[in-house]
Amino acid sequence: MHDPTPAQTVGPFYGHALPFPGGGDVAPAGHPDTVTVHGRVHDGAGEPVPDALLECWQAAPGGALDGRPGSLRRAPVTGGFPGRNGVDFTGFARVATDADGHWAIRTLPPPAARPYLAVCVFARGLTHHLYTRAYLAAPPAGGPVAALPGELRATLLARAEGERTYRFDVHLQGEKETVFLDVRAPSGPGGDGPG
Repeated sequence: MHDPTPAQTVGPFYGHALPFPGGGDVAPAGHPDTVTVHGRVHDGAGEPVPDALLECWQAAPGGALDGRPGSLRRAPVTGGFPGRNGVDFTGFARVATDADGHWAIRTLPPPAARPYLAVCVFARGLTHHLYTRAYLAAPPAGGPVAALPGELRATLLARAEGERTYRFDVHLQGEKETVFLDVRAPSGPGGDGPG
């Protein structure tokens, strides 16, 4: 009889190479309506995940889904990526968690018809990324999220922490596990993609 093979952590570690300068700065620099959405990513034991990566998409405050380019501008001299231009609202964020599993983005409030950030989580131990939503306001009546039982729906609601700050923790497993969504809608024209 042989001993079981020890568990291996699934890599790569996304927070190492994929983040870019200003990846969490979705709102144009100095915009007066900017809100901060932040939280922690936790594993099944409730411990912070220090090497996760989150991508967020959202509709513009006016409802547009197209965003603007500008997140990954290439520097003509160095060939590197200097980050955002600080002017355009792109509707996209990519941030890594820190050593305490914390992440944060600065963005504009989404519209009432789509009052959420679509969140994609990449982390060690996941063979596939996970999709969820962070609602900054109550989900619209009649939608699939509004039909969830209260305790499950609560995992998708960001908590207000002051006037312009929201907290949204992601629990990958366990008693407080966040509701994850099966996203199969086509992206591009005619589809909403992950949002």
